Amino acid sequence: MLRWSGMLMVGAVLALNVAAFAQTPPPPANRPATTTPAPVTSSTPATPPAPAIPAPPPTAAVTPDAFGTEVALVEKTIIYFKGTGNWDAAFDTIVDGFKTVRAFMDKAGIKPSGPPITIYTATDDTSFSFQAAVPVAEAPKDPPKGDIAMGKSPTGKALKFVHRGSYDSMDTTYEAITNYLDEKQLDAKDLFIEEYQTDPVNTPEDKLVIDVYVPIR
Repeated sequence: MLRWSGMLMVGAVLALNVAAFAQTPPPPANRPATTTPAPVTSSTPATPPAPAIPAPPPTAAVTPDAFGTEVALVEKTIIYFKGTGNWDAAFDTIVDGFKTVRAFMDKAGIKPSGPPITIYTATDDTSFSFQAAVPVAEAPKDPPKGDIAMGKSPTGKALKFVHRGSYDSMDTTYEAITNYLDEKQLDAKDLFIEEYQTDPVNTPEDKLVIDVYVPIR
């Protein structure tokens, strides 16, 4: 944006009649001297200045989600439902697994000690095998049977990634993870883990926040 400065040109011509001015009689000697009247002082007190408005505090910076952060997975005691499913209905299958585990825990009076996790033990283009697991502080005296079992979560070095949004949109996240591993030339194990920071049973699917852990060799 250009800013233009204005120019002020003055062309005033004064025509004075010097002769007439010279012939103008001086004022009478007895004319009282002209005095300038004193300024009138108002009795109204001055208005005090308005108090300064403090500046708003700076907005806190938003920390970006982790993507490829190296972490060490700690072993946890878990109660899990072991099953298989198809990718077309993956989220519903996993949620049903968590519901089964929670029903057992509620009946046994067992409290979770951390967020639920899904451990994918095998995958292909159409299906997967998984464990819908809930961490607990200690193993129950009466261990579960059938489709529900006790176990330990995976341990070791892994990379952490964060997904926000629906489960269906996780394809985009996993594609980015694959590209990241290829770019860094990292060798991942045939195993990956999802830890749900939002309750997968009660949270709307488009509001999910999921930490994805990829164990690496």
